[in-house]
Amino acid sequence: MNAIISASELAAALAGPNPPVLLDVRYELGRPNLRPEYEKAHVPGAVFIDLNAELAGPPGAGGRHPLPDLAVFTAAMRAAGVSADRDVVVYDGSNGWAAARAWWLLRWTGHPSVRVLDGGLAAWEGPLTSQLPEPAPGDFTPAPGAVPLLDADGAAALARTGLLLDARAGERYRGEVEPIDRVAGHIPGAVSAPTTENLAENGRFRPAAELAERFRSLGATDATEVGVYCGSGVSAAQQILALSVAGIPAALYVGSWSEWSSDESRPVAVGPDPQ
Repeated sequence: MNAIISASELAAALAGPNPPVLLDVRYELGRPNLRPEYEKAHVPGAVFIDLNAELAGPPGAGGRHPLPDLAVFTAAMRAAGVSADRDVVVYDGSNGWAAARAWWLLRWTGHPSVRVLDGGLAAWEGPLTSQLPEPAPGDFTPAPGAVPLLDADGAAALARTGLLLDARAGERYRGEVEPIDRVAGHIPGAVSAPTTENLAENGRFRPAAELAERFRSLGATDATEVGVYCGSGVSAAQQILALSVAGIPAALYVGSWSEWSSDESRPVAVGPDPQ
């Protein structure tokens, strides 16, 4: 199954006999909970999911957005109606970062059928509503480990033995600026691959062939193990999604730069080259 779904495909699925569970994961870094915007207007039937509270644990040594407590995540998914035998579609407000975080977590915990709305809410051409849904509880039962996950040591090793992609903006990778974390730079050996290049001008993902060529040019081959990190494990999930569209499996380093840079024993590289 393709990892993304178009707005027209979603409209058809919602009108069908077995509509998917729909999750609204609008989120913006530095802004408070966006539930008020969801309550004003959302795709009919969509349930709001709070990224900070339900898709991540409290910030700490493991980074700004570590893995959520499994019980918290499971409760949120069940309350939204998620079950193993129902498709799930996730959307956010813009670039797919937050939606991809939910997509990745559901995949990591073993859900067999989850997709992201390509282009997010901006691509939706159907009606919006302020009516809050009351879904029947789902029976989602997590089985963690269904897709690969990296820790700091694994990311360091992969940067030398495979391909570790840094999904942040190029200036942060090069160490020219660091607006959030303790140290500027990148994991030694990592390759710069900003998520902005995954999307076309219309805000939707580039075609699979274009994405595959992009990642091949960065060093992804059939024999290469690929991993991705970002600032805190959110935008990197969008990169994992783009890689999936391109047919390339990849592991996520959830702690990402926020975890790596907080550990003074970890080496830091700067400049345009992986080093």
